[in-house]
Amino acid sequence: MHIEKNVCDSIIGTLLEIPGKNKDGIAARLDLLNMEVKTDLQPEYGERRTRLPPGPWNLSRAEKREVCNSFYGMKVPEGYSSNIKNLVSLQDSRLLGLKSHDCHTLMQQLLPVAIRSVLEKPARYAITRLCFFFNAICAKTVDVSKLDKLEEDVVVTLCLLEKYFPPSFFDIMVHLVVHLVREVRLCGPVYFRWMYPFERYMKVLKGYVQNRTRPEGCIAERYTAEEAVEFCTQHLSDVSTVGVPSSQKIGVSKPLSGCTNTEEVLPYIEQHMIHIKTAYPKFRKRTKWLQDKHNSTFIQWLRFKVQSELEEDNHGVSENLRWLAAGPNMAVPLYRSYLIKGIKFNIKAQDDVRTTQNSGVYLLAHTMQVASAKDKNPILSNMGFYGVIQEIWDLDYQKFTIPVFRCDWIDSSGLVVDELGFTLVDLSKIGHRNDQFVLASQVKQIFFVDDPMHRGWSVVLSMPNREYNDVIGDEVLGDVIIECEPFTRGMPNVDTFDELVGELGSQNIRGGCEDIWIE
Repeated sequence: MHIEKNVCDSIIGTLLEIPGKNKDGIAARLDLLNMEVKTDLQPEYGERRTRLPPGPWNLSRAEKREVCNSFYGMKVPEGYSSNIKNLVSLQDSRLLGLKSHDCHTLMQQLLPVAIRSVLEKPARYAITRLCFFFNAICAKTVDVSKLDKLEEDVVVTLCLLEKYFPPSFFDIMVHLVVHLVREVRLCGPVYFRWMYPFERYMKVLKGYVQNRTRPEGCIAERYTAEEAVEFCTQHLSDVSTVGVPSSQKIGVSKPLSGCTNTEEVLPYIEQHMIHIKTAYPKFRKRTKWLQDKHNSTFIQWLRFKVQSELEEDNHGVSENLRWLAAGPNMAVPLYRSYLIKGIKFNIKAQDDVRTTQNSGVYLLAHTMQVASAKDKNPILSNMGFYGVIQEIWDLDYQKFTIPVFRCDWIDSSGLVVDELGFTLVDLSKIGHRNDQFVLASQVKQIFFVDDPMHRGWSVVLSMPNREYNDVIGDEVLGDVIIECEPFTRGMPNVDTFDELVGELGSQNIRGGCEDIWIE
């Protein structure tokens, strides 16, 4: 984690020319003179002052402001990181007060988005490749069979960085990046060994100190009192959480106890499809028509079917299926926030007045896909949907409750994937208005960051998995655990860099920067 922090400080400090973090300067340019390399970047001495030609890593004032404005406008989910807005100084275009975890989130996801509209492609892609590497190496699960390829990629990435960054950039911390893959191969995933949980808990313990002359005693006394209170609360019933607004629904729901895709309902779905084909023989081959008919009539048919089975002896209808067929209570409570499986979701109106963003959702569904309204040969496959929560409903089935989200789903015309694997969405293009509801248990939380390269579009980023105990039962299956899933499609192809460098040449390719003058 400290390697990642130091590398992040070096990159951001060099790009934004932050004093104390910048790896560029008169000393770095004199190194080029002594090494007799990159003659176009060597200092030029004048009568009164020395000129430093702009390098591929230098940003103009406008580009620095653009990068800082991109960070300043980012809203991330609650618990993802600190408020990025508080780290940005727009007056002098710098990032100040970066902690270890702030650098972690920047290198994992945020930095590649912020620099999308600055730098030339080769230099920008080299930095993006390094960020992709840290994202893959810090994944919760790692495919051991791909570690060799990952190690080769990071070596190529560092070689690409050497083409565009000054030699002073490559200190011991940058070199240690090469050994991270070997460390994973010997010791397992990185998150088992980093210090974030301990550093956070140390902050909690330091908050216990009231008497600075006796810090150890304060920590021990407060820790003992806290443990005693937590022990007592386990034996109390009907205890409400202190300080939680009534507008929030807090607690783990039962997401699969009564939804329509459980094993109890699947046989009835098959029977209903057979019933439709029998009742409408002329439409047996029209898959889309049959699916639409099934969606519109299945609930009423299921209610009648279950009632008829309940009248029989030894019917075998479960209690959950009985209440599900009866339907929910017509009085549906609405919530602005909902906590399920440790993840907090908000409606869009709640996010608009907060500094966090918890309303983005992603759904991977096995659904029917058609090329157009006239397509008579639809196919069934997995398809991803991106949306924003507008309302949170809690359906009451007497014996259990099921939370559902009413979302505005992005139309397929507002969804593209760029050459680096970033998913871009246009939040103004709303589709699928006839099917807006989704079970809360079926979605994954995501968040949207404004794309600085394409105005009006947003980059889709996902929350990292925060559980620590579900790596296939903490057991390794042979040599392979599970394939890692970075937030993009992987590193850019190395051949792309060779083509770009071949087109642009080996000369100084940076343009649009102000010259640097040293008195």
